[in-house]
Amino acid sequence: MPPRKNLVETILFAIATLVFLVVMPALNLLPEDSTFHLSSFTLGVWGKYLCFAVLAMSLNFLWGYTGLLCLGQNLFFALGGYALGMYLMLMIGPDPVYKSALPDFMDFLGYKELPPHWKPFHSFPFAVAAVMWVPGLLAFIFGILAFRSRIKGVYFSILTQALTYAASLLFFRNDFTFGGNNGFTDFKTILGHDLRDPATLRGIFIASGVLLLLTWMLISWLLSTKFGKVQQAIRDSENRVRFSGYSTTSFKLFVFTLSGVLAGLAGALYVPQAGIINPSEMVAAKGLDVVVWVAVGGRGTKIGPIIGAIVVNLLKSWATREFAESWPLILGGLFVFVVVFMPQGIVGLPAQLRDIKTKLATRKAATTQPA
Repeated sequence: MPPRKNLVETILFAIATLVFLVVMPALNLLPEDSTFHLSSFTLGVWGKYLCFAVLAMSLNFLWGYTGLLCLGQNLFFALGGYALGMYLMLMIGPDPVYKSALPDFMDFLGYKELPPHWKPFHSFPFAVAAVMWVPGLLAFIFGILAFRSRIKGVYFSILTQALTYAASLLFFRNDFTFGGNNGFTDFKTILGHDLRDPATLRGIFIASGVLLLLTWMLISWLLSTKFGKVQQAIRDSENRVRFSGYSTTSFKLFVFTLSGVLAGLAGALYVPQAGIINPSEMVAAKGLDVVVWVAVGGRGTKIGPIIGAIVVNLLKSWATREFAESWPLILGGLFVFVVVFMPQGIVGLPAQLRDIKTKLATRKAATTQPA
């Protein structure tokens, strides 16, 4: 993409995002009896959508621009959530029943002191760093093992799903010190601010939007560099890139690690808005959901994953109320429809319709020509 066009796109997206981040909190500040008042609950829902959009962008950076389909992107999202969740659990304070400063599930399981790996999470800076290095380190280690073994295609996808499944089984165990089935919940404060305070929710919403904007800018910049050109060449023909003298393993490892870090950051901002994090975020179905978001919005486009994540989750919010038991069928049908009839997703629909119109016009002109 020409540098000027890339700059214009980034500026327009930044303006649109900043306007959105000003308007939504402003509507929340209006009196409750106002027609345009936006409740804190609705603001929190849109904040979660922004986190989902960052998660979708992280997968698209890996799948859409590098050709690596990861079915476990939700694992990195959940690990980032758990890292911040550990800090939030320690900020709850003494339990009124057990008179202990330990997380309630530890009291229930008979722990007498905090496990060593929990103690650094009293520090917010350490927790923020862990949000990035925990998923990043896992992605780095897994990437080294996978890419040096030349694992790619469907085999890479299956292995990432297997990794996610194994992690979910581990986190479901009560003796793993992460809350088992229930995970972490009942958060009270973050940096001394009450999480039920509308002002705190507005701040986290704005932070989610800023993360979305920074992720867009980082990905746009990388794609405009020589690195981005090689990255997309790997997607189109990895063997040709390797024969040209580039280490495709290093490129893929960097992209996979970075996508894991971005997913972890999204998960960290999701947790205080959702109020809970548990192993259900790691199940295989959640990883497939992210794939659907990217496919519906438009794989290999910068705006497509954002549109896909928001549209599909809006549809889910409506469908789970109206057709609760049928939602998985609706989601599966939507994915099949997009793959068969809209391969470029929502973003590519205008161009697809133009192509169809051009083909119909050409065919009509050919049939009307005199013999």
